[in-house]
Amino acid sequence: MTATARSRRKTLQVNGIEDSPRGKVLSAAASLFREQGYERTTVRDIAARVGIQSGSLFHHFASKEEILKAVMIDVIRFNTERLQHAVAAAPGTRAKLRALIECELQSIIGDTREAMAVLVYSWAALSPANQKDVLGLRSVYEQVWLDVLTAARKEGLIDVEPFVLRRLLTGAISWSNTWYDPQGPMSIAQLVDTVLGMAIRPSKEC
Repeated sequence: MTATARSRRKTLQVNGIEDSPRGKVLSAAASLFREQGYERTTVRDIAARVGIQSGSLFHHFASKEEILKAVMIDVIRFNTERLQHAVAAAPGTRAKLRALIECELQSIIGDTREAMAVLVYSWAALSPANQKDVLGLRSVYEQVWLDVLTAARKEGLIDVEPFVLRRLLTGAISWSNTWYDPQGPMSIAQLVDTVLGMAIRPSKEC
C-alpha cells in the first residue's frame, strides 16, 4: 500500500469515505440513501444531515446523481485498497482466500455496510454512462478475487471454475447483511471460517 493510500485510510469515516467537507456530504448521503431510498432523499435532506445550506452542496457536486455515483466510487476504491493490502500481507493462497472473505464480509456487515447497500440497491438510479464508470472500478476489485481463486484452483484448494465460485461467494456473502447479527453467538471470524470451509476442498484444508 502506498503512503498516499495509508494516509487516506486514516481519515476515513464509517462509510469508507474521507473525513473532509466533501466526504461528510457523501457519508450523510450514504446513510440517507440507505435509510430512505435514493428517490425519496432530497438534496435538502442531505444538507440538513450535514448541517449546511442545500446550495452549498453544489460547490462539490452538480446533482444528486453525482453524489450517488461518488458514494459508490469511494466505497469501491476503499474496499479495493483494503482487499489488495490484505492479499499482499497473507502468506499463502489459502490465507489470501480467507483474507478476501474476511474483507468482503467486513465491507458488507461492518464499517462500509451503508455505502455498500447503496451500491446494491440504488444501482438502477445511475445513468448508463455512470454505471459504466463504476463497473470499471468494480472490475479491478473482482480481478483481485479471480487471481486468488485461479491460484487456488491450480494448487488444488478448490475444484470449481473460479468465475463460478466467485459468483456463488458473492451471493452468499452479500446476503449475510440480511441475517447476520454482530451481537449473536457467531463471531465474524467464525463466519469467515464457515465461508472458507464452503469454498475449499475439505481434503486440502490444513
